[in-house]
Amino acid sequence: MSAERTLRIAARALSAAGLVTAYGHCSIRRDDSTFLVTPTVPLGQIARHPGVVVPVTGELPGGVPGEVRLHQAIYRRRADVGGIARVLPIAVRALSVLGHTARPLDGTGSYFAPGPPLWSDPRLVRTGEAAEAVAGVLGDAPAIVLRGNGAVVVGAALPRAVVLAQFLETASELDLAARSTGAEAIGFSPAESAARAVWTGGIEERMWSYLTRDDPEACRASRDTGR
Repeated sequence: MSAERTLRIAARALSAAGLVTAYGHCSIRRDDSTFLVTPTVPLGQIARHPGVVVPVTGELPGGVPGEVRLHQAIYRRRADVGGIARVLPIAVRALSVLGHTARPLDGTGSYFAPGPPLWSDPRLVRTGEAAEAVAGVLGDAPAIVLRGNGAVVVGAALPRAVVLAQFLETASELDLAARSTGAEAIGFSPAESAARAVWTGGIEERMWSYLTRDDPEACRASRDTGR
C-alpha cells in the first residue's frame, strides 16, 4: 500500500475511533530525510487530500500545523520510528490533568509499562526548542502524554502508531475506572508487562483491521491484495 493511501486511511481511522477531534495529525516516514503529514484538515474529512512532504530537518512548509515540529524532532532522534499519531482522546486527557498516565493494569497498558512519560507544560508544542524537549522526554517510549492536551504516539510504522493510540486510550479508560472505585488496583509487574506486550498472533493486524473496517480505501486495498 502506498504511503499516501496509508496516511489517509490512518487519519480517518483515528477520527472514527474518537482519538482526534477537529485537531490532531499523523505522519509517515518516506525516507531518511522526509516524511508525509496530514494537512490542516480534520482527519475524518480527509478524502483525496495529498499528504504534505516535510523535511526531517529544516523549515516547515505551508499548510501544516506548527506542532509538526514534534514529528521532525522525533524522526531525527528515533530511527526506529516510521509513523506518528498526535491524538486527543478524552480518557488520556482526563488522567493527565490528574497528573497521571495509564498504568499497566491490563494487556493494553502493558505496551506502555510502567506508564507513558508526562509532559507537564500545557502550551502547544509549536517551537523547535519545545519539540526537542518533548522528544527528549519521550526517549525510547512508545508514547508521551501532554498534560491537558492528549498524546503523541509512535510506531515502527503508522498502522502500529494508530493501534498503540487506541491501546493508550483503552488503558487510560480502565485506569480512570479503577481509580474511581477508591480501591487499590493490581497492576502488572515488570515481568508480567514484558510477557504480555507482544505482537505475535496478529495483534496489530487485527486491531488495524477493526479500526479501518468501514474505510472504503482500506476495503479496496484488501480486495486488491486478495485478503
